[in-house]
Amino acid sequence: MAAEDGSLRERLIAVAVQALERGEGDVSLRALAREAGVSAMAPYRHFTDKAALMGAVAGHGFEQLRAALLEADAEAEGSAAVVAQGLAYYLFAQSHPALFRLMFSGACDTPSPSGETAYGVLAARVATLTDDPDAVLACWALVHGLAVLALGRQGPPGGGGGGEPASVLRLLADRLAKA
Repeated sequence: MAAEDGSLRERLIAVAVQALERGEGDVSLRALAREAGVSAMAPYRHFTDKAALMGAVAGHGFEQLRAALLEADAEAEGSAAVVAQGLAYYLFAQSHPALFRLMFSGACDTPSPSGETAYGVLAARVATLTDDPDAVLACWALVHGLAVLALGRQGPPGGGGGGEPASVLRLLADRLAKA
């Protein structure tokens, strides 16, 4: 039942992510250890408790989100890159709803190991369009709000007329480019 110590931490995170994606929100460390094929005490070499593991899972989610934003940003220029990042953020939330909720639950209290964040990726792109200090937060709030509304299955009032993420993001990105 032994796993290499360096990979055990990553394996436990991966197993916890899989459990989240299966809808198992309150799984025990013992169950995660069993699924990872290690002893019940092995996770404690890397995590003081379940909260510490879930914090690492949330941190892993933020790293994945950052990678998705970087990939989207590389595929476009200017305001189109803001739209691409916004759609990548939105699609990440839709593809990984339990992980996304965990990420923004306050579980992650450690900075990104790389020192770079998803927010930083967006900030760098927005800075190419405007020097308005509120623009990055406006973009983040808009895309996060769209993602949360979609996860809660709450669309535009009355259920009709617009509200598609791409068109909403284009509206904001185009306004930033003109600012």
